[in-house]
Amino acid sequence: MRESDIKITVTLNDKNQPVEMKWTAEAQEGEETRQTKAMLLSLFDKETMETFKIDLWTMDMQVGEMDRLMFHTLRALTETYHKATKNDELASQMKSFVDHFGKYTKIIPEVE
Repeated sequence: MRESDIKITVTLNDKNQPVEMKWTAEAQEGEETRQTKAMLLSLFDKETMETFKIDLWTMDMQVGEMDRLMFHTLRALTETYHKATKNDELASQMKSFVDHFGKYTKIIPEVE
C-alpha cells in the first residue's frame, strides 16, 4: 500500500475571503502545484454518516466561470453516481437536469 498527499493552500484577505488558491499533488514527474479559482470538497464521514463540505472561490471568479464549474461538477457527479449505483433511471434524470443547466447557462449551445 502507498499513500499520496494532496495539499490545498488558501490565501485570505483581511476579511477572510479567498484571494488565491493553489493545490499540490504528487505526479509521476514529482510534485506539481496548480492555481485554482474555486474548489468544492465533500467528505463523507465514516462514523457520523454525514457529508462535510468546503466550498471556496476566489474574489475574481466570474459568474460564467462558476456556471462552467457547476456544469462540469454536476456532470461528473452524475457519472460517479451511475458508476457507483448502476441506477440507470435516476442517473438519466440527473443527466437531463445537467443538460438543462448547460443549455440555460449557454455552456451547451442550443441546436435549432
